[in-house]
Amino acid sequence: MSWARISVLATALAAAVAPGVAAAAIVVASSGPSARNFPVGKKLEDNATVVLQAGDTVTVLDARGTRVLRGAGSISLAKSGGAAATATFAALTRQRSSARVRTGAVRGETTGAPVRSPNLWYVDVAKSGTACVIDPASVRLWRAAPAKAANYTISGGAGSAAVGFAAGAMVAPWDAARLPVSDGASYVLVDSSGKQVSRITIALLASAPATPEATAAALIEKGCQAQLDLLSASLAVSGR
Repeated sequence: MSWARISVLATALAAAVAPGVAAAAIVVASSGPSARNFPVGKKLEDNATVVLQAGDTVTVLDARGTRVLRGAGSISLAKSGGAAATATFAALTRQRSSARVRTGAVRGETTGAPVRSPNLWYVDVAKSGTACVIDPASVRLWRAAPAKAANYTISGGAGSAAVGFAAGAMVAPWDAARLPVSDGASYVLVDSSGKQVSRITIALLASAPATPEATAAALIEKGCQAQLDLLSASLAVSGR
């Protein structure tokens, strides 16, 4: 092999693994005097310089994670990142088997910190709003407080179905055979006393987005705010 050929291959390899190379970032939250310049969903080039005023806060998400940028000053996205968020994102968006959901109890943290869902596609029973799901036949419900057993009834669309959480379990399957999940349909969840806990509207995604920024864009488009907040918090890295 000629030295020229080796040089070309080396250059290509360096470009493929060079640190800091990433897709465009996406704004997931903003506030302050410049908020109108950084609406949620706005995409920024990887090497963009963000100019902020005093009191500005802009939260951006990309393959390196979620970063909160604060003014005043000029901040280069290429220099303000942390470690790649690949492993965290993969774990957060993994679609688990139905068998594991039925037999495995997922336990919460005991550190006193807010408990977050371990999976982006679980539907939080306590949060009203739009929930994005990938597979309507295998929707999982999630709760943050698993100490006691709890029973709920979900109604809407074609009928109703019961869902039960065993003591210590955070995850339970949605009975799609009794109550099919439909795109755009709203469902009311009530507890065993008859009190309404939440109203959830389902938004189906054709497939799971492959990257953090594409996932954020899909959640923003569908209005799945709770999942956007979860994605942003789970991928948080230290930065300016």
